[in-house]
Amino acid sequence: MNPVRAVPYVVKQVVRHRVRSGLTVGGIAIAMFLFTAVQAMNEGVTRVTAASANDTTLVVYREDRYCPATSRLPQDYQRRIESVEGVAGVTPMKIVVSNCRTSLDVVTFRGVPKSDFIAQRGGEIELVAGSLEDWQRRTDAALVGETLASRRGFRPGMTFNAAGITAYVAGVIRSDDPQDHNVAYTALPFVQLAGRDQLGVVTQFNVKVEDSSVLDRVAGDIDRVFANAQDPTATFSEKAFIGRVADDIIELVGFARWLGLGCLAAVLALVANSIVLSVQSRVSEHAVLRALGFSGGQVAGLIIAEGIVLSVVGGGVGGAAAVAVARYGNFAMSVEGISIPISARAGLLASGLVVCGGIGVLAGLVPAWQASRREIAACFRAA
Repeated sequence: MNPVRAVPYVVKQVVRHRVRSGLTVGGIAIAMFLFTAVQAMNEGVTRVTAASANDTTLVVYREDRYCPATSRLPQDYQRRIESVEGVAGVTPMKIVVSNCRTSLDVVTFRGVPKSDFIAQRGGEIELVAGSLEDWQRRTDAALVGETLASRRGFRPGMTFNAAGITAYVAGVIRSDDPQDHNVAYTALPFVQLAGRDQLGVVTQFNVKVEDSSVLDRVAGDIDRVFANAQDPTATFSEKAFIGRVADDIIELVGFARWLGLGCLAAVLALVANSIVLSVQSRVSEHAVLRALGFSGGQVAGLIIAEGIVLSVVGGGVGGAAAVAVARYGNFAMSVEGISIPISARAGLLASGLVVCGGIGVLAGLVPAWQASRREIAACFRAA
């Protein structure tokens, strides 16, 4: 039998029992929505914390401090860090967050020396809207990450208030770095004074090294320089620093993976139950197909195809809904100034459909095997 010619028959069997098929597809859609949402969170964590061979950024933080409000380092540490062999550039940074706890809607102010920021990061960011000159000219101006701007409705020329700081939106930026998505870059002195802190005190230093191969050595050298200082430092690669700060979120997402596996088990149970009921109600119909010359394998193939259709349709609806919510909701899990985006790309939906197809095959195997081995006469007697 030509598989293409069998498609109308399979679709007809699914549509024939509208209530049962509708409930099955709805249950699958809900389960796949949850599964895809968990995968989106996992993808965001992996993207932010996975180290690569090209990483050349270190974060110098106050030793034994976590929340940005408690990490206070003298800004003049910059000169001593720059003198360490292998350091290519240093950016002092004052961070103020609207909420230091884990949240889905946090505004993170990062005060930076504007000239140093443009020199070191100018080639990595894209100005989507607004004026870079406006940002450099005004002391209260902010460059806002595209995700934050979309979520809060910020546009160039607007002012906004968060964490007790009122800033002017000079531009909206786009970057491949997830930490730029929910951030507002402003002048360093502006954040220091607006955050009721004193000039000359920063939260951290972002250090660019000459080569990724010397990352660990430079980190150790920096910490040794300030080992006996009043404010000792703890230096990590950027990825390690994010993983350390966001440890609770990473554990939460790790636990959520079990929820994702539970969703897949629910999909399997739903599809298997629907197929078993369908096969039991069509025993005589299968006997007629066998009498017309269909082999047991062909009948089994029709049953498995029915499971695939149910799984893929339900999975497609649920997965597409989850991807749309993640993409257009612009959600990000933020903690202590670190942002972990809930990332949902088209590939996530494609992989979900493949998983659904596999579940459809698995759910239909046993009923299909049983139907293919029934004798024609036994089928008519059972009917």
